[in-house]
Amino acid sequence: MKIVFILIGIIVLSIIVFVIYRYFVFKKESARIHRLRFERIQPIHKKLENGEEIKKEDVFEYAKDNKTREMTYQILSEHNKIELFPREYLTIESGAESSLVNWLEFPTELDKVPDDIMHLEKIKIEFDGNDVFYHVFKYMTYEPHWAAKDGWMLGVVGPYFEDSKPYDFPAATFSRCSSKFGEIEPKEEAKWVHKNIALKR
Repeated sequence: MKIVFILIGIIVLSIIVFVIYRYFVFKKESARIHRLRFERIQPIHKKLENGEEIKKEDVFEYAKDNKTREMTYQILSEHNKIELFPREYLTIESGAESSLVNWLEFPTELDKVPDDIMHLEKIKIEFDGNDVFYHVFKYMTYEPHWAAKDGWMLGVVGPYFEDSKPYDFPAATFSRCSSKFGEIEPKEEAKWVHKNIALKR
């Protein structure tokens, strides 16, 4: 009996040590990704902070890149310079794409920016007497990334509402990183995210 308690103690201790280790790894990776994202927009951010003149052409380079699009909009908004943001990227689809790309890069998900991404469909779901909307994308990575073998996978961004703005925060941005395009319909994936992610937040 004493040996059983010792074994249980070792197992519990191992789990606790692992959880603590994962927590610190997660925090370290989160900080690294945050620094990387900030470094990507550092030139334009520095100009804004120093009150230097910024042209629309300068902003366009950051807005067209789905890695920096969302943060570019945010810093322009903070400095009351939204008029510099390109109109062609001032859409919910553009904001949703950037949100998904940034979410996938986060350490606990795909762990990288997808190599290719395409908008598939806007899905309407009736909920509590209102319509909510989700945007479904397909994305893929190239070798040697572990997800390359899965080909095109599905990602969902939302919920959005009738009065949502292009860069409103989509609280249920999600991908199972296993839902393959062609095997699961975009509408079914959006419904899964709505039920299992959005409604549980």
